[in-house]
Amino acid sequence: MKSVHAHFENGIFRPTEQVDLPEHCEVVFVPTIVEPKLDKDSSRGDLYAILSRSYETGQNNLAARHDEFQS
Repeated sequence: MKSVHAHFENGIFRPTEQVDLPEHCEVVFVPTIVEPKLDKDSSRGDLYAILSRSYETGQNNLAARHDEFQS
């Protein structure tokens, strides 16, 4: 039998799709928590939102110190 995905709500496992089992049968299983997948587009959007913020650095000309730490 294939694996069955379910949500656990109020003490009850609710399958997310049709399950091919007889009604009222007893089953034994080991629940495994499925970590949510990160949506690449939404996480990228969060990153762009952070990068789009401006910050006060106290420096009038950041380009003046560009090569300061180059060896």
